[in-house]
Amino acid sequence: MKIRIRTLLVESIITFSLLGVATQVLATATVEVYKSPTCGCCAKWVDHMRDHGFTVKTHDVGNKEIRKKSGISETVGSCHTALVNGYAIEGHVPAPDVIRLLKEKPKAIGLAVPDMPHGSPGMEGSRSDPYNVLLLKERDQTRTNATIYNRYDPYAKKTDPLPQNSEAENRSSSVMRLK
Repeated sequence: MKIRIRTLLVESIITFSLLGVATQVLATATVEVYKSPTCGCCAKWVDHMRDHGFTVKTHDVGNKEIRKKSGISETVGSCHTALVNGYAIEGHVPAPDVIRLLKEKPKAIGLAVPDMPHGSPGMEGSRSDPYNVLLLKERDQTRTNATIYNRYDPYAKKTDPLPQNSEAENRSSSVMRLK
């Protein structure tokens, strides 16, 4: 009984300390988003970030200039660019990946989801396409030499249960009947 209580206490302390780290990351993180004033998917991505606890300020001035200043290559470009805690976030990057970036603090320019893949945050709908979140370690890095930070694939095979062998099943059930 004492061991269970100690284990529960230790697990609770670990859980609350991890929650504290995530809260600290978000409490200090204001996301500055540069986008077109008419971009609907950008506004949805801003809502996604707010839903995940970020404070977001938008600048409806387009993103080409800030993208270039941030060192984001046109080859990984998208419809909006965000700045948060010294990192550039290009395109429809999921909030959990931004949170992970802010926790891990790698030496990098930032993250990018090139283009505007269906199913990414802000691009939800009836269609979902696979896409990668890229970690950009250097200025003007292209898709081909960027590091894949996370993969999203709605069509990835999930672990299926082993197919049942009906012949073996029949044999065992007939054996059961004989007993």
